[in-house]
Amino acid sequence: MHPAIVSKLPEVGTTIFTVMSSLAKQYQAVNLGQGFPDFPMNEELIAKVNEAMQQGYNQYAHMNGYMPLREVLTEKIRHLYGTAIDPDREITVTPGGTYAIYTSLTSVLRPGDEVIIFQPGYDSYIPNVVVNGAKPVLIPLKFPDYTFDWEAVRQAINPRTRMIMVNSPHNPTGTVLRQTDIEALRSVVAGTNIFILSDEVYEHVIFDGLAHLSLLRFPDLLERSFVCFSFGKIYHCTGWKIGYCVAPAAAMAEFRKVHQFNCFSTDTPKQAALSSYLQRKEEYELLGTFIQKKRDYFLELMKGTIFRMHPTYGSYFVLGSYNHFSDEAENDMAIRLTKKYGVAAIPLSAFYHTPTDNKVLRFCFCKKEETLEKAAERLRALR
Repeated sequence: MHPAIVSKLPEVGTTIFTVMSSLAKQYQAVNLGQGFPDFPMNEELIAKVNEAMQQGYNQYAHMNGYMPLREVLTEKIRHLYGTAIDPDREITVTPGGTYAIYTSLTSVLRPGDEVIIFQPGYDSYIPNVVVNGAKPVLIPLKFPDYTFDWEAVRQAINPRTRMIMVNSPHNPTGTVLRQTDIEALRSVVAGTNIFILSDEVYEHVIFDGLAHLSLLRFPDLLERSFVCFSFGKIYHCTGWKIGYCVAPAAAMAEFRKVHQFNCFSTDTPKQAALSSYLQRKEEYELLGTFIQKKRDYFLELMKGTIFRMHPTYGSYFVLGSYNHFSDEAENDMAIRLTKKYGVAAIPLSAFYHTPTDNKVLRFCFCKKEETLEKAAERLRALR
């Protein structure tokens, strides 16, 4: 007899991303579903990893991260955001941005706490909260512009509110925090014991000359924040699963208590390589321009299709509406596009916990031009 399992995540099954990727492979579809580049990363960075391994950087790195990498990250933060971060006490290197998010939540959440989450949102947020015994409080972004509803946030706050999660540039909508959002967030948390978790993995993938309003810019917000980042989104190596978290010393001390008994240490040769490569500021400073060209090219291609495209100001993604020509449910439309037309996209309903179907699909445009051209050519057949 097998022991019974009482699931901590009883509502969680196979994700739509796995389903759509499998369908894309089965039907040889162009995969604009999952958010990863299909073009090669920089060969020099690969060479630096190989060099680090050959030079003996193959044993455990320090639990908090390879110190030369933490030092160059603090210089990057000072350069970009004008903020001084202590590399010893306020930054930890992690195996990916999602890990940093999970560990931040686990550091402070207790059963019965509430966490305000905007939806649609990255699919790991809600399970990360639930598995810690806390309650997600879901605030919809305002359709169709996907702007933040701060009045709804104010109404949701109560003595059990422990954290507010924000994500900018936003996955899946491409929304970015504006100065009015910063002022509203500041007003909401002032005089409270509420933490903020800021998911900024797309910090450099921001378009149209907009500034990334990292919470690292604002001392009064940073003092209550965990700010999470990913190298995979900067250097086109999502499979590396390496990121970092920045937080005030007291919060970071709790973060590290969880971290040390989970993964303990992050990939050493990659940290050594990144500590050198990050000194090339132009590589991340020009990233937004590079990805914006792909956005602009894809949007131009999509003018020949029946989809109505939403604006996107950051991330790898753009949304397309189809309610003007079909009442088909988002899941059904996504599956039909994959099977019949050979293009995989993600239904936006997958990013909501409460049932929502606005007839919107998410497309990833961080691909080679020929990939985008092939997808658009196939989508033009949809009428």
